[in-house]
Amino acid sequence: MTSTYEQLDIRNVATYPVADAARYLAIPAGTLRSWLHGRTYPTANGKKYFEPLIHLSDGSSPQLSFTNLVEAHVLRGIRQNHKIRLDKVRTALDYVEQKFGLPHPLARAQFQTDGVDLFVESVGQLINASRDGQLAMQKTLQQLLQRIEWDEEGLAQRLFPLIQLQQADAPRVLEIDPRISFGRPVVVNTGIPADMIVDRFRAGESLESLADDYDFSRQQLEEILRYEMVLSKAA
Repeated sequence: MTSTYEQLDIRNVATYPVADAARYLAIPAGTLRSWLHGRTYPTANGKKYFEPLIHLSDGSSPQLSFTNLVEAHVLRGIRQNHKIRLDKVRTALDYVEQKFGLPHPLARAQFQTDGVDLFVESVGQLINASRDGQLAMQKTLQQLLQRIEWDEEGLAQRLFPLIQLQQADAPRVLEIDPRISFGRPVVVNTGIPADMIVDRFRAGESLESLADDYDFSRQQLEEILRYEMVLSKAA
C-alpha cells in the first residue's frame, strides 16, 4: 500500500512516460515495459510469468516516478552486465525489501551500504554464481549507485545519467532532478535543459557560440551533445 508520505513526495509522482524514461537511461522501451509489467515466458510445462521488477509509485498511472527511474538505472546494470533471469532478480529484490521493511530499496542509500551485499548474496545463491562473479556484480552496483545523490533521509534525490555502463566514472555533466525542469535531464547546477542546447546546435549554432552563451567548456558541450544524440538515435 502506498503511504501518504509517498503520495506527497514529488519523487513518487508519475512523471515519465516509458518512452522518455527508456531514452534517458539508454534502455530499450520494450525491456523497461517488461520490468514494469512482467511478462510470460514458455516452459516445458506451459507458460510462466515473470513478476515485475519495478512497482510503479502511482498504481493508477502507467508512467514512472523519479524513484522508479532510479530503480531502473540500477537494474540496468544487473540485467545488461550480468544477464540474470528476471525471476531470480525479483526473488532477490523481494529478499532485500523484506530485510529493509521499506518499499523501493534500490532508491535508498541503505541499499548502497547494506543492500548490495544482501542482493549479491541472494542472487549468488539462486544462480550459483562464482565468487568472482559476485564481486563483479557488486562492483557494477556500487558504480551505478555512485551516480545517485541521496538526501539526509537516505532517499535518492538526483541522478547523473550514463550512456554506457562502462563509463560509470564519466564526468557528472547532466543531472535528473524531479524538482527541476519537470525532471528532464539538465546541465548540472544550471537548470538548463540538455535538449535546448541540442536544438540550438542542430539549428546550426557552433560550439563556440554556445560555449560563450552558456559559459560552458567545450568538454561539457561535447558530453551534452553526445548524450542527447546517442539517445535520440536509440529512441
